[in-house]
Amino acid sequence: MPTFEGNNLTDAQNELYTWIKNYMRDFQHSPSIRQMMQAMGLKSPAPIQSRLKHLQEKGYISWQEGKARTMQIVEEITGVVPIMGSVAAGGLIETYSDINENLDLSDVLQKKDVFALTVNGDSMIDAFIAHGDMVLMEPIKDSYSLRNGMIVSAMVPGLGTTLKYFIKKGQKIYLEAANPAYEPIELNLNEVVFQGKLLAVWRKV
Repeated sequence: MPTFEGNNLTDAQNELYTWIKNYMRDFQHSPSIRQMMQAMGLKSPAPIQSRLKHLQEKGYISWQEGKARTMQIVEEITGVVPIMGSVAAGGLIETYSDINENLDLSDVLQKKDVFALTVNGDSMIDAFIAHGDMVLMEPIKDSYSLRNGMIVSAMVPGLGTTLKYFIKKGQKIYLEAANPAYEPIELNLNEVVFQGKLLAVWRKV
């Protein structure tokens, strides 16, 4: 992990890194390549892209090359939440006293191209995914990587995008709800576009 004090950065890289951190602190989003060019007094994007690549390689930023708006500062992607003990859903238990471990969300948050969808409807309620929840999804690059029982977002002609269990039986694909009120959707593989597989569910209360 980097020290985040510029110790292993060139002056040019450190200048850009410091400017990006200040910009994102002030505006709550990442700057464009053009804004970075202007701030560094450059007329070409090539030096900026080179510096960004080095910042990524050295572990200072998370960035999809060519997509400046996807940039994140690694030291701020902690993804760690303290686990404060247990809570009873039945009888009472002793309250927490010490933080004994952390819930590490970094594996989810730092996966490449993760996207979020808002859940509409109750078809996945028995999988504890309710109307209004946000689901974090990992893109599916290859449908052959799918396994029965995975929860996926899929685009179905005439139906739009749906969140369902993936089931494959022979040459048929079934998108099954987690609610007995909904019938499975039966499709051929070429009739559906799989967008992502479920990583996590986010619920605000």
